[in-house]
Amino acid sequence: MAAGFLSELDPGERTDLERLGSVRRYRRGDVLFHEGDDAGAVLVLLVGHVKAAMTNDGREVILAFPGPGELLGELSAVDGEPRSGTVRAVEDVEALVIPGSAFRALLEHRPHIALVLLRSVTARLRAADRQRVDYAVNDVVVRVAGRLVELCDRFGGPDGGGPIDTGLALTQDELAAWVGASREAVAKAMAVLRALGWVQTERRRIMVLDLPALRRYSS
Repeated sequence: MAAGFLSELDPGERTDLERLGSVRRYRRGDVLFHEGDDAGAVLVLLVGHVKAAMTNDGREVILAFPGPGELLGELSAVDGEPRSGTVRAVEDVEALVIPGSAFRALLEHRPHIALVLLRSVTARLRAADRQRVDYAVNDVVVRVAGRLVELCDRFGGPDGGGPIDTGLALTQDELAAWVGASREAVAKAMAVLRALGWVQTERRRIMVLDLPALRRYSS
């Protein structure tokens, strides 16, 4: 189900948006755009999830895993600066691709859409602030626990007291890039969480066995 930016538009605004673009499909692993690319189209995710990341000293730093209803590339479309990160499909994706000039014109003629965009950007800035504090004050085990809680809340099934599939297949390298730690540190953190009986791991699959305990620990 679409969330984020798209869910905040009324039917008329959404129709106007859809008229400006065309739907494009991407396979898992496809890059939608690269960090440093010239400003171009704005993408609205319709189906599937992507990985938004930047590079720092040659290392990947994962910023988020946007999903249906969320915008990609809107900052470059507005200010004309190069893409600030690389976006790659982590599963098959469908996106509405809108030329940057058409998106800017829409914002000028539809002020409520511009306000929704501002709220979306503000929410991401607040999330980035929380992430910086998280990196500064919490150890790797706490940060990993927090990311697993986020995965369960966003992608997992209902908490009926049984195991919860985190819902998004991540490699240990990707989890490390998301929590801002080394792969070895994340492996040790996962071993701690397994020993506590809170998680169970398989290849590219993490099952949360005790979400309330993880939530308490990460908070």
